[in-house]
Amino acid sequence: MDNCAAMTKEVRAVTQLIAEFVYATEWADLPDEVRHEAKRALINYFAVAFAGCKDSDIDTAMKLLKSLHPGGRGGFVGRSEALVMLDAAALNAMSANVYDYDDTHIPTIIHPTGPVASALFALAEETKISGEQLLLALVLGMEIECRLGKALHPWHYQRGWHITSTCGVFGAALAAGKAIGLDVRQLAWAIGNASAQASGLVETLGSAAKSLSVGNAPRNGLLSALLAQRGFAGPECPLEGTRGFLQVMSDSPKFDELTHELGGSWAVLANTYKPYPCGVVLNPVIEACIALRADKSWTYGQVCRVELIGNPLLRERTDRPHIKLGRESQVSAQHAVAITLATGMAGLDQFSDAAVADPVLRATYPLVDFYDDPDCSVESATVRVLLDTGRYLEHRVASAKGGLMAPLSDSDLVEKLTILAKRSGSTINVEALVEAIWSLDRSENAGAVMTLATER
Repeated sequence: MDNCAAMTKEVRAVTQLIAEFVYATEWADLPDEVRHEAKRALINYFAVAFAGCKDSDIDTAMKLLKSLHPGGRGGFVGRSEALVMLDAAALNAMSANVYDYDDTHIPTIIHPTGPVASALFALAEETKISGEQLLLALVLGMEIECRLGKALHPWHYQRGWHITSTCGVFGAALAAGKAIGLDVRQLAWAIGNASAQASGLVETLGSAAKSLSVGNAPRNGLLSALLAQRGFAGPECPLEGTRGFLQVMSDSPKFDELTHELGGSWAVLANTYKPYPCGVVLNPVIEACIALRADKSWTYGQVCRVELIGNPLLRERTDRPHIKLGRESQVSAQHAVAITLATGMAGLDQFSDAAVADPVLRATYPLVDFYDDPDCSVESATVRVLLDTGRYLEHRVASAKGGLMAPLSDSDLVEKLTILAKRSGSTINVEALVEAIWSLDRSENAGAVMTLATER
């Protein structure tokens, strides 16, 4: 109580207002475009979960968790193993995140669907939830997750907190709480329980540990809601308290981002989907390099220097010239530039251990220089290439494919799912899975979607 006493009335009400909003919002309140975007988010979610499901680090985590928690009936996308509920939530989110191919909310750079959808599908296989209930909970969880990110932006990420993990746990908690019918008080408790488990560090990017915290977000969010359902109480002001999440995790939290136009504007409509498996700030760089390579009047061996002009986040997150692994290459501008200028491609094979080991590519890494432009969005960049003849090549991408100004179409997302499911070696019926997602709001059993996505 003392923790909240120093806050203004408006700030003091934030946790309560959010709980009331989540509790009161119904499917009928969602605009058609929001409903459709939720389904698009799920198409992309299953696509990227297939991409990562056979990754060696994911396999290591799965085998350990199965040995610790045998049994269960939770589905694991692209695989035949059945898992206990919390492990299913964690591993599916880890798979969806491990190759940095997941969705991205602008401007927070949160990957919002993985933590929320993973919690909901794990829950849906234990408790019967309709497709409409799951989609509503998904939208609401993503809404609060992203609003928290906007309240913390940009200080939170700059401090080194991995925002998908730290905010994702709240999205998962509220989504799960909505799906199981928590009342306002219990939803506030779920927020409080999640606040005690919000963690993840940017320092882990480029390592398997990065996806560990992303997996903990749905695991801990789901746990937070289930505990609240049983009367496990959180603090009164977990978000706005003087030692609460927002005050501790940001230099100057913007409380109005949590409530401004709440229910009138929707975060899912600011969600984007990647055409390349790497950090989103690299998308315009890759697109520019592919465009430059289309000019056949020069060769890769002529490159003397490469200048990258973009948002400061491009340099801050991807200036990594000393990488050794494919995992690290997903957040290395040096590698992204080298591989796309050399091959004109930027798929999963181009961000692999083998690609990083190529000495011809590595020789280009030291040639990359960064120039910050604070007025440049994270979706745009300019690439300038100096050749040994003294000639400069230049290409600017104002808005990369997959961004808000050039979004992937429904068919693009279905193609992504089809390609990545096939690449995983899965034998699942992709057409049936796609149809189940597009018609999910008419299904009485949301858990059936996960069954279609597994080898069980």
